[in-house]
Order: sequence, then C-alpha cells, then structure tokens
Amino acid sequence: MNSKWQTIQDRLLNFLRVNRGRAFKPRMLSRQLSVPNRDYQAFKRYVREWAGEGLIARFKGNQYGHPEKDTKITGELHVKTQGYGFLIRDDGGEDVFISQRNMGSAIHLDKVSVVLWAKPVGKLPEGKVLEVLERERKRLVGTFQQGRISHFVVPDDLKITRDISVAEEDRGGARPGQKVQVEIVRWGDSRRMPEGRVIRVLGRPDKPGVDVLSVIYGLDLPVDFPPDVEEEAGTVQDMISEAAMNNRLDLRDRCIFTIDPEDAKDFDDAVSLEKRPGGNWTLGVHIADVSTYVPVGSAMDREALRRGTSIYLVDRVIPMLPERISNHICSLKPEEDRMAFSVLMEITPDGKVTDFQMKESIIRSCRRLTYREAQDILDKSGKGEKKLGSVLMEMRQLSRILWETWIHKGMIDFDVPEPRVILDEKGAPCELKIRERLESHRIIEVFMLLANRTVAESIQGIRRSREEKCPFIYRVHERPRGRKLEEFVRFVRALGYDFPPGKTMTPKKFQRILDKARGTANEIIVEQIALRTMMKASYSTANAGHFGLGFSQYTHFTSPIRRYPDLMVHRLLKAYQRGDHKMPGMAMPLSKICDIANEREIIAQEAERESVWVKQLRYMENHLGECYDGVISGIAGFGVFVEIPEILVEGMIPVRELTDDYYEYDEKTYRLIGRSRGNIYRLGDPIRICVARILHDTKKLDFIPENQ
Repeated sequence: MNSKWQTIQDRLLNFLRVNRGRAFKPRMLSRQLSVPNRDYQAFKRYVREWAGEGLIARFKGNQYGHPEKDTKITGELHVKTQGYGFLIRDDGGEDVFISQRNMGSAIHLDKVSVVLWAKPVGKLPEGKVLEVLERERKRLVGTFQQGRISHFVVPDDLKITRDISVAEEDRGGARPGQKVQVEIVRWGDSRRMPEGRVIRVLGRPDKPGVDVLSVIYGLDLPVDFPPDVEEEAGTVQDMISEAAMNNRLDLRDRCIFTIDPEDAKDFDDAVSLEKRPGGNWTLGVHIADVSTYVPVGSAMDREALRRGTSIYLVDRVIPMLPERISNHICSLKPEEDRMAFSVLMEITPDGKVTDFQMKESIIRSCRRLTYREAQDILDKSGKGEKKLGSVLMEMRQLSRILWETWIHKGMIDFDVPEPRVILDEKGAPCELKIRERLESHRIIEVFMLLANRTVAESIQGIRRSREEKCPFIYRVHERPRGRKLEEFVRFVRALGYDFPPGKTMTPKKFQRILDKARGTANEIIVEQIALRTMMKASYSTANAGHFGLGFSQYTHFTSPIRRYPDLMVHRLLKAYQRGDHKMPGMAMPLSKICDIANEREIIAQEAERESVWVKQLRYMENHLGECYDGVISGIAGFGVFVEIPEILVEGMIPVRELTDDYYEYDEKTYRLIGRSRGNIYRLGDPIRICVARILHDTKKLDFIPENQ
C-alpha cells in the first residue's frame, strides 16, 4: 500500500472514530473522504481488505463503521530486522504483531499505545500504533549520506527501519560515508522521515577504533562523568580516620589477598581462609566498602544509578563510579589499609556453613595475584610460596567440595567458552582466542557464590527475628517454560538426545543433557542453546530463587564498585544491622531501582557483545578466502549457520551458495535436504568452510563450503 492509500486509511479511521455508532456504505465514505471517482473501485477493494483485517467493522447491507469497541493496550515495541515488529504487552498478554506500515513514527523499544484488531485464526493478534508514549532513544549512530537538496543518516541498527533526514545547516561538518551520531529533533509520522542534527562525527568506518565508538554512541552510553560528580569524587578523603578504624573489625593481621584478571584496575573483592581446630574452615570474603564513600542521594549515587553497571568493552571500560573512587580509594590494593564489608563463614569439611557474621571491617591485602599467578602456585602444589601457597591449596580443596556439593544438588554447570580479541597498538584486532579458564577462576567464583547466597539467607533470619518484611534486592532466575522450552526440546532431539522435560523442569534435567553433550562436537552448541532457553536472571524485590544455581535464595553483594544493586545490598544490610527499617534519602522504591538495574544490564551486555563482534568481523576481513573447520550451529530456510570453535566466530552459508542441489528445509528436524542428491546439512555436523564476505552494513559474515 503506497502513501496515498495509507493517508486515505488514516483519514477513514479518524472519520469512523468521530462517527462511532454509525454505519456507511462505501460510496458515502468515498464522498466524505473526497476520494476521486477514478479511485472508487480501488477504494472499495481496500475497504473490504481493511474490514477483513479487523481494522474497521462490516455490518449488514454492505455498510462499514468503527469497531464496536476499541481494544487499546500498551507495551514496548520490538522491531525485527525484516521491518515488522511485536508489541511486548505491559499486561503480560500475548504478543501483538505490528506490520511496518502500522508503526507510524515508532521505532524499536519505544513505549507505545496500540489499537488491537480482530485476531486472525491461528495467528497472533495484530494491531496498529496509535501513539508513542515514551521514546527509548533520542540519539542514533549511522552513516552520513549526502543528497542534492537534503541529506540523511542511515542507522546502523537494522531494527531502526527509517532513515534520518538532516538539513545542510545540521550536518555538523560530516562528509559522505562517515559514521556520525545524530540527535532526533522531530519524529515525523508514517509519511515523513524523522529529522535530526549531527552532534558528533566519529570518522570513517574503516578507521581503527571507530567500530567501538559506533557501539558506544549507538547505544548512547555515558562516556564522561558530569562535572558535579567528578567534583564530588575529588572531595572524598582517602585517609581512614582513627574513629572509623575503632568502629570496625580489624582484620589487617589476616592473610587476605586478591585474585583478578591481569588488566584489572579495580579490586573489589579479597579472600582469606583459615583452618580451625577440629577441621572446620573460616572463609572470609571481603568486599570494598563503597557505600561509606558514596552516600545515598549524592551526585555520585545518582549517576551510579543512572549507569547501573560498569561496561567492559573489548578495548576499554566505562565505569559506574569515577576513577578516583573505583580504581583508588575503594580498590583493595595490596599493602594499603582499606575499609571493607566482610562475610566470615565457618564451613565444615563437607561444605556446610554452620555459622557466619557480616561486619564492617578494615583490611590490608598482602598480595595482588592474577589468575595465572594463582594457577602457577597451585600447579606447583604451593611450593615456594610459604603461607600463601598453603592457603591457596586449602582454597582449592574447599572450592572443590562446595562445587561438587552444589552440582549434586542440582546446580547447572555452564562452562561456555568466551571469545577473547587481542588488539594491536592501534586498536586493530590481530588475534582471536578463547578466554583462558583456570581452576583459580573457579575458586573465586565459588567463594563469591557462597558469600552472595549467605547474605541472601541472612535476610530471612533478620525477618524472623524482627517479624518484619525487611525489603531486599534478590538476584532471581526463573525456570524455563513455554515456547523457548519447547524449542529446546525439539532442538536437542534433532541432535539425537532424548530429553523428556516432564511436568516440572529441574536443573538436574538440564545438567543431564549438558553431560551427554560434553566432549562431543555438539558440546558448545548445546550449552549455547541451553543458555538461550533459560529465562534471563534479573534483580527483584520478590525472592523467586535461582534456577540455574539451584539456590532458593541469592543476591549480588560482591561487586559494589561495578554493580549498583550490590551497592544497595550493602546499604540495606548496614541499615538492618543498625536497626533501621527504611533507607533514608532513597529517591525511589527498591522495585524501581531493580527495574533500572535490569534495563542497564541488558544494554551493557548488548554493548559488550557488540564490541567483541565488530572486532571479530574486522579480523575476519583480513582472512577472506581462508578456510576453517566449523560445526553447524543452526539451520534455517535461508541458510546454514556455522561456528568456528577455535575462535568462536559464527557466520552463515546462504542457501544461494549451496549450488550442488536444490535444498528443502525440514523445520521439525532442523535439516536442509538436497532434493536430487540427498545431501543433508544437519545440526552438529562438522563442515569445512571458507570466509566469503563481510557485510559491514548488516554486521554479518558469509561462508561458503570449501569443496563446492
């Protein structure tokens, strides 16, 4: 339907809305809308189509009118790269299909009001955007294109299906082909392009660093701290007063140390372990006491909440707190006194926590270890490191006991490899690797999990002792269900694994599938699909347990330098220890803080994945024509997805490149089957592929079979 008939449709809907309760024949409607006689037959056809779609009502006597009842709903618009979208409803109801022509001026992730049409049999309900209630994005990144009269920016995000018009005076010095950030000044409507102005020129897309800058500004990530935040951070005293020391548990004589990545600058967790008479251990998890330096309602606090989390991109970190706080004053540096919040847990030889205490403390880390350094000490059985070596050996023993106990009780052991991109001095990718996974990583991971669980369980004790609600922030993870679970069952069965989910899905059932796939060519694929099947973990004031970990209570306590919910958990624990029932100065309810944290976490994860992917594409561009061993990771009617396990890069063989036969897609078994020769492409099969092309506009990678 072209713009002329879209305009007539809009006018018709408005006319019928004003004349609700009345019915009109097509001829009368055409007169009311001033439809030319030459267009009347086409108008009648369109009226019948619109009635069939449920957009208008059809009555006896070939009369048409407004539907008897408007069904208006609100939600978030999620647009697909093909142009259409779905409304994720606020009321939790069934998703609503929105065609591109019915989106009006709405774009991906806008909050919108939608009129719901009649539901087609066997399909999702369909609707039309009536109003944009809240704009999610006011700034976009794209490629500047120059026209004769006016210019425009083509958005990088394929889910933004409309170009942005830019006047000559608003181009900001941009040249054709450059990446720019544009700010929307007028949104237009279904017939007019949005209008914007260039506020930042990022550079040519092939210039090193522009790819990550495009990710940063495309998601409108907060790069610099506001002046008042930096000024406030500059006034924070870095000396610990005598009074502060006297009111804290002094642990400076303990063997406490940090284990972090080699390039880490903020050390927010340290550990200690002591063997007790009788065989028990006292495990100490000591967390930077950020809440002492960042008061509720301060400029730093407001900015930290706005950011929600630190963002770890492939070539930089966008921190939640200013560097003076995160990398210096709060960071648990070796041989320096630091204020901490310590959880001291007494643990039996079989891994049971029999007692614990949470105390504001003062510590002095005796050593800053990297994961590789800690692993080297473990590999040498602690020899040559005296006290630190023996402590690390004890830590390995305890962590193994805890881990095996949790796995036996139902924790899912996800050990999905992570990609690592090595950059040269100019920021260009020179090597792709799999991130090293050591037992020293597992030790710290286990101890942080235990501390988080212990803190969450402590709230139940406080509630019972005081008979009060004691609001809290939990990290929850609901069991998988619905369409995602059905898809996973079908997927693993196509790989040859029997997976009866039964009436209740349990972590142990998932673990059995992972165990079956472990050590096979399907291992990475099954783990990745299992992760996608899981409901996303989130922050909530309602405790729903953590399905993946198999914990009935869990929170995030161990990273207050880089996660706002952890900072709030510290504040809540301190308030309850003081006997306070409310958090003074809180600008909003805890539930709203959870919502913000969840939103910012999703954006951070998207940015982190995207920054790695754009560098992977740049790397593969230098290897066009080279061939790799791959594994088929997905099958669709339009192509075969292949992952290269040694570098964790996924691309697609388009069906058009399979020239040896005509292939048909078997949706039930995820197979492409050659009609003449019977050649089959199936999930998990090894395949030798060559790099064919890099599609930077769509950020995709195409392969071709080597021997075709």
